[in-house]
Amino acid sequence: MFGIEKFNLTFSFNPLLLVLFFLIAAAFTFYIYRFTVPVIDLSKKILLILIRFTALLLMLFIIFEPMITLAKKIVIEPVNLLFIDNSRSIQIDDGTKRDETIRTFISDAENNSESANLQTNTFGNSVFETSFEQLENINFSESSTNFSNIFSYVGKQNRNVSSVTIISDGVITDGSNPLYTAEKLNIPVFTIGVGDSSKRKDVEIRNILFNEYIYAETPTTILSTISSTGYAGEVINLSLFEQNMLVEQKRITLSSEGIQNVEFEYKPSSGGEKKLTIEASALEGEFTNANNKKIFYINVLDNKINVLIIAGSPSPDISFIKGTLRSDKNFKVNSLTQIAQNKFLEQENPDVLLDSADILFLTGFPSKETSTDFLNKVKEKIFTGNIPFFLKLSSGIDLTKLNLLQSELPVNLASKSTLYHEVQPDVLNNHERNPLLQNNMQNPVAAWENLPPVFQPDLKITLKPESELIVRSKIKNVLSENPLIVTRKLGNKRSIAVLAQDIWKWKLQTTTKDSDLFDRFIINSVKWLNTSEDQKQVKITTSKKIYSLGEEVEFAAQVYDETFNPVSDAEVKVQVRGNEQESEIILNSVGSGLYEGTYETSKPGDYTFSGEANLENISLGKDDGSFNIGEIDIEMINPGMNYEFLNSLAGRTGGEYFHHDNYRGLFSILKKINENASREKIETSEINLWSS
Repeated sequence: MFGIEKFNLTFSFNPLLLVLFFLIAAAFTFYIYRFTVPVIDLSKKILLILIRFTALLLMLFIIFEPMITLAKKIVIEPVNLLFIDNSRSIQIDDGTKRDETIRTFISDAENNSESANLQTNTFGNSVFETSFEQLENINFSESSTNFSNIFSYVGKQNRNVSSVTIISDGVITDGSNPLYTAEKLNIPVFTIGVGDSSKRKDVEIRNILFNEYIYAETPTTILSTISSTGYAGEVINLSLFEQNMLVEQKRITLSSEGIQNVEFEYKPSSGGEKKLTIEASALEGEFTNANNKKIFYINVLDNKINVLIIAGSPSPDISFIKGTLRSDKNFKVNSLTQIAQNKFLEQENPDVLLDSADILFLTGFPSKETSTDFLNKVKEKIFTGNIPFFLKLSSGIDLTKLNLLQSELPVNLASKSTLYHEVQPDVLNNHERNPLLQNNMQNPVAAWENLPPVFQPDLKITLKPESELIVRSKIKNVLSENPLIVTRKLGNKRSIAVLAQDIWKWKLQTTTKDSDLFDRFIINSVKWLNTSEDQKQVKITTSKKIYSLGEEVEFAAQVYDETFNPVSDAEVKVQVRGNEQESEIILNSVGSGLYEGTYETSKPGDYTFSGEANLENISLGKDDGSFNIGEIDIEMINPGMNYEFLNSLAGRTGGEYFHHDNYRGLFSILKKINENASREKIETSEINLWSS
C-alpha cells in the first residue's frame, strides 16, 4: 500500500518497559480518581481520568522517544545517453559527408528515442544537454573535441545510466584520453565513426621535443617529427621561427618510411617566454595544410646556474660531484675546499663566490676547521637569501656547528655513536617515478637498489613534517628506519640531503658501466633545486597557450595578501593586447582568493595580457603572459577518422563500434539493455513521534 515496503516503530528503551509503565499509569490514574472530595458525577470523573492519563502518557513518550521508520521502494528507469560531436572537424570534406551522416543519425535516433529512452547531448569544448528539436539547428562549430568531458559528465549523473553512445570522428584535440576513466564507470560505450579512416596524401608536423631547461646564449636542440603519406622523395622546406622571425630553415627529402626526425639548433639571445613555430612548406595535392604548422611556447632562463661546492675537507666525493656538474654546459661550477681555518684549497675570494652562488653543495660542511664567521655567512645566504642547497654527510662534519643551520635542514640529526654502517638504497614505492631517481637503465629503481654500499654515520635521523623521504637505508638487505635521501620543499625554499658518505662508489662501482645514474642524480638535483616556486601575491594565467578561432580564452587568477592569506574581495583587471586592439576584462571572484573571466575575439594572432589586483586602491601585485588565437585550427590538423580510438573505447567498456553506414542494429541493442537495466532504490525516512 502506497509503495511502503517497511514500517517499523522503535523506542529508546525496551518497549516492554513502556507497556509496564503504561499499565502503571492507567492503574495510578484510576486509583487517585476512585474517590473524590467533593464527590463528582461519573462523566466528570472520566474526563479527569483521561486528562491525567494523557499527561502521563505524553511524559512516557518524551522518555521513550518513539520513532517510526518508513522504507519506500522506488523504481529508477534506465536512460541511454547520446553524445553528438559538434566540432568543426565534422565540416571536413573527405567525401563521406560527415555532417549529413550525423543529421541522418539524429533523425533515426529520434524515431527510436522512446523505446531506447535516449537523452541527447552535444560535445566539443564542453558537454551541453539538448533535445531533438534543438538538434535540428546543430551547426558543427565547436573549436575543439574533448572526450574526457563526456565521462566526467557521466560520472556525475545520479540517474540510472545504462549506456553511452557517441557519434564522432574520434579525433581528440583537447583534454586527455578517456579510456581509463570510461572503463572505471562500468557502463557500455557504443561508438559510431564518421569520416574516412584511410590515409590521404598529406604532410604533418606530428611532434616536437625540446629540453625543459633552456638558458639564454646557450645552444639547444629542438627535435621535430615529420610524418608524410604519398610524398616519398619529395623535397620540402622546414623552418623554425621565434616570434615570427626565421631562426633556421632546412631543405629535407621526405622518406619512404613516412616518418622522420629533423633537428634544429636554437640559441635564444635573452630569457623569458618565447613563442616558437615549426612550419613545413605545402605540397601540391595535400589533403590539408592545417597540420603543416605547429606552435609551442618555451621558457628561457636568463643565465647559467652558479653552483658553489663548499667542502669541509678534501674527499673523493667532491671530485666526482664537481666533475659531473662541470659536464653540464648550463652550470657554472666553483668550489671552496677547506684545508685549515680561514684557508681554502682554491685561491679564490670566498665572499665573492658565495655572493654569486645560486645553489650550494655542502659536502662534509661545516667541519671543525670552519670558522664561525664563514659559517654565519653561509647561514645568512641560506636563511635570508633563500638559496637552495644540497647537503651530503661525511666523516669530518661537525654536527654541533651544523646545528646552526638546523631550522633549514630537511632532517633533525643527533649523534648516537661514532660507528658507521654500510647501507644500500631502498626506493620508496611511491617514488618510482621521482625525477631525481631516473636513469638510463631498463629498471631505474632496481639500478638504485643494486648500488654498492656507502657509509652512513650512526645517527638518530628524524624527518621534518614538510620533508619527503624518497630513499631509505637497508643494511645487508634488511630495511632500517633511517632515511638516505630526503627532499624538503617549503614555500620558495628547497633542499636535498644525502645522509651518507663515499657516494662516489655509485659512479665507479655500478654493475653496468654505461649507467648514468650518478650523473643524472647530481644534475637533476641541481635542476630540482633551481625550480623553487615563485610565491607571487597575484598570479594570472590562461587555461592553455593556443586557442582555436572563436574559442573562449579562459582566465584564472589567485590573489593573496602579504601574509599569503587568500583575498576574495579585490578588483582584478586584465588588459589584453593584440592585433592592433586592446581590451579590458574584470575577473569575477569565486571565493577563496580565486577569480575567473573570459575573453573572446574574432581576430586570429598573438596576444599578450597584463593584470593587476587592487584592494581599496592599494596594489596587491601584477602578472602577465601571452597566448595565441586561431593561427592554427586544431580541428583541421587531423583530417582522418580515428578508428583505433573509437573501436578501443567501445571494446574496453563492453560496448560495440559501428561504422557510419551500418548502425541500424544499435537501437535494438539499446532497447534490450533497457529491458534489464531498471534499478530499485529503497528510500528510508524517519519520523519522530516525540522528541525531547
